[in-house]
Parts: sequence; structure tokens; C-alpha cells
Amino acid sequence: MSDRQTPKTDDITLLDFIVDRVNIGLFAIDRDMKIVLWNNYMAINSGVSAEEAIGANLFEKFPELPRKWLERKIESVFILKNFSFTSWEQRPFLFKFRHNRPVTGGVDYMRQNTTFLPVKDNNGEVRLVCVTLHDVTDTSIYQNMMKEAMRKLAEASNRDGLTGVFNRRYLEQTISKEFFRIKRYGGTLSFILLDLDYFKNINDQYGHLAGDEVLRQTADVLSLCIREADTLGRYGGEEFGIILPETRLEGALVLAERLRQNILKKKIFHNEHQIKLTASVGVAELTDDMERYECLIDRADSALYRSKEQGRNQVNAFLPEI
Repeated sequence: MSDRQTPKTDDITLLDFIVDRVNIGLFAIDRDMKIVLWNNYMAINSGVSAEEAIGANLFEKFPELPRKWLERKIESVFILKNFSFTSWEQRPFLFKFRHNRPVTGGVDYMRQNTTFLPVKDNNGEVRLVCVTLHDVTDTSIYQNMMKEAMRKLAEASNRDGLTGVFNRRYLEQTISKEFFRIKRYGGTLSFILLDLDYFKNINDQYGHLAGDEVLRQTADVLSLCIREADTLGRYGGEEFGIILPETRLEGALVLAERLRQNILKKKIFHNEHQIKLTASVGVAELTDDMERYECLIDRADSALYRSKEQGRNQVNAFLPEI
């Protein structure tokens, strides 16, 4: 006589009651992929009643299901006789069920955690696989919101608070990455340092608010001139740096001259006073003899210093012979 007791009629009725009222999706299928259990949660969310579902082939009834993946998943439970689990982060959903959250959450369909449970007979053989769907849409929305908040915080930490362009720390991190990438795989890299001439006089004559506005508008001018692949940042004070991947010195000089001219043409007004700007620029290209990324910055700085020495409002390149 078996140790297991045969369920009483009252027990079966109670079980059916629980299965139909539990707030999770629950269905079961046999080895032929026929549906043998379909609870009320599945019926409400799918629009397919238990009478329509039970006895039907799962994939014929729901052709939108990821058949190859799901068949492998179910078959593994039959063979290994162990339960299996899939998180919404691995596969967002199994069934395209609608949810009642605000559309601002950015989630199109209900996010689901899915569990596959083997249903065994008295001999330990798997006869059915019971699948449960747990609605984890709220968890998904909150996690996405947290990731977006973290992304914005990380982005803010890389930005200059006044101008909105990247800060010095990010510029140096980017140059360092480019330097080691080129040393390993080859390529070219140029760097521009641009400094506003007589910026202290602007602060002294018009005030620091005017100086701040000059820096903001300068950043806007520079941003409009560079490529998407380039990186612009405020290097310090009134100094800006631009990283130019895969750019030779000749091309960097052409861009530097365009930047200088655009700043010269820029009309900035403060309290009805027009502030005239000029900029001195230094340009350098990465060469094989450089052992540290800082060498590239130092050479651009040397070229910038020469622009200052020679009268300002001009562009100079670093040349080893000078």
C-alpha cells in the first residue's frame, strides 16, 4: 500500500479554489505540450478561458510564444526532473500581458518571473510541468528608475557644473583610455588646448557673472564645431580641451583655426556691453616616443604657451624642433 494518501474530494475542491484565486499565473502542460491546467489569472490576462485552453496545444493556441526557447526549457524539466527559473532580467516576459501601471514607467508589457516545476507521479517520473508567472512589473519599473538615476549621477559627476561640458577629470580619463588603446592597436590622436585671452580683465571689468556667461557661450561655440566622436571639456578656469580620435595634426590644426575664428566672431552682450573675445590655441599629436598620456597634454600646453607669447589670438602646433 502506498504511503501517499489519495486526496479527498473536499481537498481537491479546496485546491481548485486556491489555484483559481491565487494572484499569480499558473498553468500546466504535458509532454505533448497540451494544456492540462489554466487558472483564472491566466484566463483574465490572456483573454482565453480555461474551457478554450485546456486540451489545446500551447503553441498552437499562443503562436506568439518564444517556441524554441520555451520547448527547450520545458524539456529540460522533464529530463532533469528539477525545477527551473527565469528572471524578468533574462527574459522580460513569457506572455504579452498588459499591466495597469502608468505609461511613464517605460514598461510596455507586464514583467514576469517564471518558474517551471516538475509534477511527478508515484514512481518519481515527471508527468506534467507546472509553470507559474509572477508579476514583477513594479520591481522592473523601480529598478529601471534607479539605474537611470545612477546614470544621471555618474553623468553629472563627469560634467562641469557651469558650462555643461565634460570636466578635467573626465578629459584625462578619456585621453588615458585612448592612449592605451592606440598603443595596443594603433591609430592616431590629437589634442587641442584653447585658452580665452585676457579673461581676468573680463571678470574685473564686467564682474564674475559676465565671466560665467562668457564661459558658457564659449562652450556652446566649441560644441557646435566638433564631431560626435570628439570630446570637449573644460580643462580649468578659462581653458578648454578637445580630444580628437583618429585625427592627424593637420586636421586638428584646421579645426583649431575654425574654433579660434568662431570665438572671434562671437558677439556676447552683458548689461548692454558687448564683450569681445579672442582665444589662443595649442595643438599636439600623439607620437610613438610618448610613454605617458600626460605627454600629449604637456605638448599641447607648450604650443598654447607659444601662442600666448607670440601675441595671443592664434593657433600653434607642438613641433619637436622648437
